[in-house]
Amino acid sequence: MIGALWPLVRPAFHALDPERAHEATLAALELLPRGRPPAVDPRLAVEAFGLHFPNPVGLAAGFDKDARVPDAMLGLGFGFVEIGSVTPRPQAGNPKPRLFRLAEDRAVVNRMGFNNAGASEAESRLARRAGRPGIVGVNVGANKDSEDRAADYALGISAFARHASFFVVNISSPNTPGLRDLQAKAALDDLAARAIETRDKAAAQGLPRRPVLLKIAPDLDLLGLDDVVEVARARGFDGLIVSNTTLARPATLKGAAAKEAGGLSGAPLMRRSTWMLAQAHLRMEGAMPLVGVGGVASGADALAKIRAGATLVELYSGLVFEGPDLVRRILAELSATLGREGVGSLAALVGRDAQAVAAEGPGD
Repeated sequence: MIGALWPLVRPAFHALDPERAHEATLAALELLPRGRPPAVDPRLAVEAFGLHFPNPVGLAAGFDKDARVPDAMLGLGFGFVEIGSVTPRPQAGNPKPRLFRLAEDRAVVNRMGFNNAGASEAESRLARRAGRPGIVGVNVGANKDSEDRAADYALGISAFARHASFFVVNISSPNTPGLRDLQAKAALDDLAARAIETRDKAAAQGLPRRPVLLKIAPDLDLLGLDDVVEVARARGFDGLIVSNTTLARPATLKGAAAKEAGGLSGAPLMRRSTWMLAQAHLRMEGAMPLVGVGGVASGADALAKIRAGATLVELYSGLVFEGPDLVRRILAELSATLGREGVGSLAALVGRDAQAVAAEGPGD
């Protein structure tokens, strides 16, 4: 029903300031009755990080920062939802305007700056949905003015240890000054040790052992990626999310907002993020599953991520242009792919094109 209405309401939503349109979307979703997720081809189910995903398509962080509508999004067909980024204390984020559409490029630029209501509010919402089905992960970040940012990640993991299905340690947002410095080897090693120790302490106290994933930037050079992979494997992360938004601006961009500061997402990020994904897949050597993010707006895009090395995929910006029926279309296309390829699950396709994609380069 929602998907059928999208062509009618899209012009009105796109006439609004992007951040106002986003808030209106969340408010509308909060009013919807909780629906049952649509039936999905059982062959699309994925086992990863010790979790059973009904399908491989997830909602990336950024859409639902404060856990307002995870069940509504699961009802659209997402196999899992990632809320956040959530910081320990409430944070207003960067000055407005800070979110821009590039309609000509099917892209978005944002410099939100981890705006969110803080861990306490999001945790209380997740507590109220305890016992409901559906995988809901929590993307944790650091407050901008924190004197010990690594400690903020540990605080986030501790706060959500009871209710998060998994954690994502987000050190790759370009919109908090200095945050990406945590991807440097020594800083990452310290942060990783503290994050994993916090998770393990919670598990020792009788809570479920929650997977902890690391989300990286697409702008790392390959030596930087080598360091990230080394630390992730040594410290026992359960997975890697590739990737966050990019600071790069391809020469092909047409939208005036391309000149705005912030991270670029959407279609122009597809090649760079998929190349980084393939490079990570080759370096991981099967040590942990990868989640492919960046530019997914069709079944072909999702399949390209899988063939480059992703066990799961996530999207967000694609919804801005394709509408809420996008998830169902992707799932239908992935199901059809299994028939064409003559395989019983998507696992048979993971990484099949990684060598070729890695050799192509990241584009401009």
